[in-house]
Amino acid sequence: MADTNNRTRRWVVLGGIAAIGAGFAIREYRLIPQDYSGDQLDVAKAHQKAVAGDILLVDIRTPREWRATGIGQGAQPLDMRREDFVQALAQLTDGNTSAPVALICARGVRSARLSNQLTKAGFTNVIDVPEGMLGSAAGPGWVRAGLPVEAFSEGT
Repeated sequence: MADTNNRTRRWVVLGGIAAIGAGFAIREYRLIPQDYSGDQLDVAKAHQKAVAGDILLVDIRTPREWRATGIGQGAQPLDMRREDFVQALAQLTDGNTSAPVALICARGVRSARLSNQLTKAGFTNVIDVPEGMLGSAAGPGWVRAGLPVEAFSEGT
């Protein structure tokens, strides 16, 4: 009986370790940005070009994230989870799929993935901001760089 209990305990422990390992693997995968072969900008240049009107800077995060940190000055919030995201972006560019569009998210993971998707959808001048709002291996990010942010309100 004791031998059966030990085996059962061992399987429970091994199963728990496997589940934890799988969870970490999935988390790490989700934090690794896809390779994006298009243009990239650091946050300072993205801010400068957005304020000057040289690019359309699109903050693709969620409203919860916008409320937490604000939206970078010069950026247009557009939740990437919208089913009509591509159409909404096309509307922001007046249908010009060659307009320079820079994407920023929290840490550069979602922006890299979406940059690839938009390129496949026919946008020809997509620029990734890999630092994101919160920083990544690419740099400190918008917030820590001290760049100006504007409060998000539901009417934005």
